[in-house]
Amino acid sequence: MTAPRASHLIVIIGAGPAGIYAAGKLVEAGHHIVLVNRDIKPGGLAEYGIYFTKHRMKEGLRKHFRRILADPRVHYFGHVRVGRNGDITLDEVRELLRPSAVLITTGAQGTKFLGIPGEHAPGVYHAKDLVYHYNNLPPFSQRTFLIGQRVAIIGIGNVMVDIAHYLVHARKVEEVIAVARRGPGQRAYTDKEFKAIAANLDVDDLRRELERIRTRLEAIGEDVEELYRELTKSVNVPPEEGPSPTRFRFRFLCAPKEIVLGPEGRPIALRVEDTELVRREHSIVAKGLGTYWDLPCDTVIFAVGDKVDEDFGLPVQGTEYVTNPHPDPDHPGDEAYQVYDPEKGEVLEGLFVAGWSRKASDGLVGKAKQDGERGAEALLHYVERLPVEPVEDFAERLEAFRAHLRARGVRFVEYADVQRLEDAERREAERRGLEWFKFATDEEMFHAIESTAAVR
Repeated sequence: MTAPRASHLIVIIGAGPAGIYAAGKLVEAGHHIVLVNRDIKPGGLAEYGIYFTKHRMKEGLRKHFRRILADPRVHYFGHVRVGRNGDITLDEVRELLRPSAVLITTGAQGTKFLGIPGEHAPGVYHAKDLVYHYNNLPPFSQRTFLIGQRVAIIGIGNVMVDIAHYLVHARKVEEVIAVARRGPGQRAYTDKEFKAIAANLDVDDLRRELERIRTRLEAIGEDVEELYRELTKSVNVPPEEGPSPTRFRFRFLCAPKEIVLGPEGRPIALRVEDTELVRREHSIVAKGLGTYWDLPCDTVIFAVGDKVDEDFGLPVQGTEYVTNPHPDPDHPGDEAYQVYDPEKGEVLEGLFVAGWSRKASDGLVGKAKQDGERGAEALLHYVERLPVEPVEDFAERLEAFRAHLRARGVRFVEYADVQRLEDAERREAERRGLEWFKFATDEEMFHAIESTAAVR
């Protein structure tokens, strides 16, 4: 296909909601997109981050994605890891494809811990890895997770609820304890998500827990009785997945300080420091009190957010890639999407970030869509200033990219392969009488793609 002379070639790395919706906006503006993705399947957070039983929600998102990915101006390359230690580096992608700009929407693929003793022991996990496991994302789908019967989850956001949901209804462990530095008034999960585990909340234990911290809550003007009513308002809602014997409990105002390990090197307790709440301007922070105690547990899961991949090849500060700290004089707000090198003190020309690559663990699919499209808008402002370059050699650039990957031994897929895989999974679901089926390993997916191609 001959590209319009006014179009630019743009590379997007990462095919989650932010990347795919950004591709849609850029295609609408008349540009060609090369979309490079780590996984075989596109979808990212929508495919592998939403709770695995929410089939209708996932399929609704897939329909939107298919419309964008099926556009002939979007060229998808899956199972390609970009980074210093990946299949191909960012610089190599730019050299081979010569895009006018690159948008990075790879999400937050780094692992964020708290830096406390014992956090890398067997039986200690990051929530992201477990979410990937139960959503059948290779290689996490094949990993063994040593989940015991008394599980402490650090954090009280929606990710905590998803992990608790899995432990309560899929694993049916004896007890799940959500541990929080701050109080019940600062919980970050939504009531809608909490309904999945509300029936398992140990209300007597909750009453004792609120009494334990009553004076500290009342010291900042919080109403303990109102908090109890809010926390328990859905306990009589029957869970869709039926009853479970698991007890769910909260431990508030306690900051994790150490994972205490037993003789076998596995957790036997989570050591915490009591905290109090302090109002600072427009926020409430937790301040340590210097008193410590041990919460017995045999498994610890961190649900404390994520950080970007430091091996990708962009400057990193904290949990995020560095963006331009100076306001864009022509398009205020665009600076938040422009990659910045703090050592050189300059914007990295033609590089943009969006979604969780811009702000790690910020929101879910709707927020990722919004941020991806806003990042695409910032990128469009940039390419509008560039001289128009004919892309008649677009097919040659694509073929050079394919040849480079093949020479590296990369077993990549394109969108026609993804369509074959989806066909194979639909047939397998029908054969098994399931609402949805998903292959759990790369080899199974490649075999399904090749078998479907052979039949056609």
